[in-house]
Amino acid sequence: MTQRDIARLAGVSQATVSLVLNNRADADVRIAPETRDRVLRVIAETGYAADPVARRLAAGFNRIIGVFTYEPAFPSGTRDFFHPFLVGIEEYAERAGCDLLLFTSAPVVDGRRRIFHQDNRLRLADGCILLGREIDAAELLRLNRDGYPYVAVGRRDDAGGPVPYVGADYASAVGQLVESAVARGHRRLAYLGMGSAAESSEDRRRGFAESARAAESAVQLSTAGRDADAVLDDLLADRTTAAFVEDYATAVALELATRRRGLSVPGDLSLLTLGDPTVAVPTEIAFTGFHIPREEMGRQAVEVLAGVIDGSSSGLQQRLLPCEPVEGETLGTPDRAVERR
Repeated sequence: MTQRDIARLAGVSQATVSLVLNNRADADVRIAPETRDRVLRVIAETGYAADPVARRLAAGFNRIIGVFTYEPAFPSGTRDFFHPFLVGIEEYAERAGCDLLLFTSAPVVDGRRRIFHQDNRLRLADGCILLGREIDAAELLRLNRDGYPYVAVGRRDDAGGPVPYVGADYASAVGQLVESAVARGHRRLAYLGMGSAAESSEDRRRGFAESARAAESAVQLSTAGRDADAVLDDLLADRTTAAFVEDYATAVALELATRRRGLSVPGDLSLLTLGDPTVAVPTEIAFTGFHIPREEMGRQAVEVLAGVIDGSSSGLQQRLLPCEPVEGETLGTPDRAVERR
């Protein structure tokens, strides 16, 4: 149950429910005793319990949480990837009785949005959630220096001070996939990265490197600017039997290229994906890999931000959430692949 549900059942506005829950009256709004009783009766009947975060925020803040995205969140190419984060953010913001303010007027400089500009409105919000594959370190440094409350979605390195964040534990998730492949007999592994310096990419590479020590060969290749056939040539030349693919679209293209050669996945080459699609990619293949807990990252980012805003957090909050394994159908045994080569 949310305050919105209580308001609907009682036939009042959500603002009225908030005033009743916090046992206070607005200077411009007088709540009739019968209205207050009706709200309290619905609360009792439904067993609703007010979120303590909402009570703390109601005590001295605007209850406005900003959301800033370094990449556009709504074009069709990225909509599917960012949508779950925004769903989680909205869900917890509603629980906390907060409004969301999406900062969309930030100018694009050198191909990227920038928080700080002549007309930035950051101070309209009590704090801000930062979304983006790569977040500008100089802007994090300025946020730390200014003491502005914020939380990054995704692990971030220190920027002139520690960064509060809620991220995904990519290193552990990739490590578990590598261990599964090794347990099935794979000894020639390849990591196919996008050449990104983002922390999320670094964590994936680290998880691969640390867990692939039991393999006979573990190479790291970049797929940036290369077509699937060229990448597949390298994999076959190296006698790779299991490839760990950072970019989902690249995995789809590799599967198609493999079939064009008269080979199969996973019979001749196992393909494992290291996250969810960042763009819509049509495929009927159920890839072995993992899902990123995007909604939960959004929810917990607001929770952490609320603690930063009202000072209730006990120390720096840096959370890494486990990823959800996907069994899929693209991890096999290397026996056939070895025979065919």
